[in-house]
Amino acid sequence: MLAAAAAAPLAAAPILAAPAAAATHGVVGGARLAAGGVQADAGAAALPRKLTARAWLVADHDSGEVLAAYRAHLRLAPASTLKMLFADTLLDRFPRTERRTVTDADLAGVPSGSSLVGLRAGVTYTVEQLWLGVFLRSGNDAVQVLARMNGGVAKTVAEMQARAADLQALDTHVVSPDGYDQPGQLSSAYDLALFARHGLRDAGFRAYCATRTARFPDEGGRTRVIENTDRLLSGSSGVTPYPGLIGVKNGFTSNAGNTFAGAATRAGRTLIVTVLHPESGHNAVYEETAALLDWGFAQGSSARPVGTLVEASSEGGKKATAAAAPPYPGVRQASSAGGGPNGWAMLGGAGGAVALAVGGAYALRRRRTRQAAQDS
Repeated sequence: MLAAAAAAPLAAAPILAAPAAAATHGVVGGARLAAGGVQADAGAAALPRKLTARAWLVADHDSGEVLAAYRAHLRLAPASTLKMLFADTLLDRFPRTERRTVTDADLAGVPSGSSLVGLRAGVTYTVEQLWLGVFLRSGNDAVQVLARMNGGVAKTVAEMQARAADLQALDTHVVSPDGYDQPGQLSSAYDLALFARHGLRDAGFRAYCATRTARFPDEGGRTRVIENTDRLLSGSSGVTPYPGLIGVKNGFTSNAGNTFAGAATRAGRTLIVTVLHPESGHNAVYEETAALLDWGFAQGSSARPVGTLVEASSEGGKKATAAAAPPYPGVRQASSAGGGPNGWAMLGGAGGAVALAVGGAYALRRRRTRQAAQDS
């Protein structure tokens, strides 16, 4: 099935409290990750000049050492990079060979304009095929079906939030399982690196995100080829494939801009880079990721870290706490009701200083803006 591999409707979900600021002594991953400006070892080589992203991070996959970062804990809309958390939460719930015949009800909540793999009511898919739809085409229709198999969107969102807490991803607030724009849906360069690192430890996750193309069921018993929208992996749209790339996930919405988590292996060393919202161009997120990967590999293993990716608390990681940190320079604190771009929150500081309001149920109002074909 894997080709060219390197290895209840959306109606209502409870709004959960964003990770609250705590009066504690530390910042998740280290104090430097809450500081303003670029954080890197003073003796390191100069960083790439053309870095326009609002936030980014470079880390060693194996050691968890953060080699460099910029606004690591700045809370921004994640777009489909949040699907890494969705997969880390649900990937082992269902056997790969389990079959699901999709119904109209399964697809009723998928909004116009979101990225799709093209599921059809009446067609039967295996769980493996649904996950290929999530990883390769960033299919919100595939996310919808898997969430319904899991007991519904509200249950899935709650489980994703609990999983984020276990991973100590305290900047992340989940509102929808697919990463589609929703008020208050936030993550950070740091948290996305946690999701990528933990996900890549799972053989299934690693195989899916490294898959370039796969055959996918269509109507009438036919099949078609689907291609991964990760341009650093597939080499599409004028982007040169990055040598040694092993995934992980790209994203795009009108609010989040382009977002990306990428991992590559060279000479036995694997680095993770996360990049959020470069200034312009659909390829900028890939270009800046490639430049940061090049920089990271050039440092060698002797570079002194500026922080660390913490371990999951359920796996022996020391319990982390979020500390209220001063806003990053040039970043205005905002509530979930407005103040950020397009009325969305953009919060600075590890853990942030603003908690999102808690309500009973929140109707998931899907924005109908058309999105770029690369994602969701």
